[in-house]
Amino acid sequence: MTHAARPTPRELLSEVGDVLHDLPVLLSAPLYRRWHLRWGATANETTESLPGDSLMRTAQFRSTRAITIDAPPHAVWPWLVQVGCLRAGFYSNDLLDNLGRPSATTILLDFQNLELGQWIPMSPAAPSERTALKVHSFVLEEWLLWTKRDSTWVWRLTPTGNGGTRLVTRIHVAYDWSHLATAFLGLLLMEFGDFAMLRRMLRGIKQRAESIAPVTSRTGSGHRSSEQQ
Repeated sequence: MTHAARPTPRELLSEVGDVLHDLPVLLSAPLYRRWHLRWGATANETTESLPGDSLMRTAQFRSTRAITIDAPPHAVWPWLVQVGCLRAGFYSNDLLDNLGRPSATTILLDFQNLELGQWIPMSPAAPSERTALKVHSFVLEEWLLWTKRDSTWVWRLTPTGNGGTRLVTRIHVAYDWSHLATAFLGLLLMEFGDFAMLRRMLRGIKQRAESIAPVTSRTGSGHRSSEQQ
């Protein structure tokens, strides 16, 4: 099952505008790499341990970004659960990461079932170890870890004192230079494209979670890990 029809001409024009707006950031990202790898995160957040850290110790790319959302964790969680190309999208540059189909602006119940090992498609291609992440482990409404052979991507949701959420995300990527084409493509995507796309994604999640009434997703329970199944 996929989400959303092809974009209307107006939506497509808006998506082209978003890409053009982000183009300077995409092209210049390596110039301020040290800053953007920690965008929005505190010093403690960049150094603390998160799930998945031990799985990719040889990673050449490591980023920790964060944003504060004026909505509780249970209202933020469903937006993460439904992420994926041709699912809810990535709330980012849809022209680049969702075939132009607008990312969801509502909670999609069809994509709220979260299971260990399920695919998180990164492209319209059939899910595989090369084209998709997998749900590795999670604690309901606290953290969610996606993994791929060469990368990990974790999200952590921490309640703030005023009913909001501190959303922290960390990505590790290891470039396998024994496969030059794959490694070079990964380097281009992460070193140039990642910051602009991830920043827009964080802001997209924030805008969506804050704009609608809280929705609680109760599709799992407690702490589950792939090693325990």
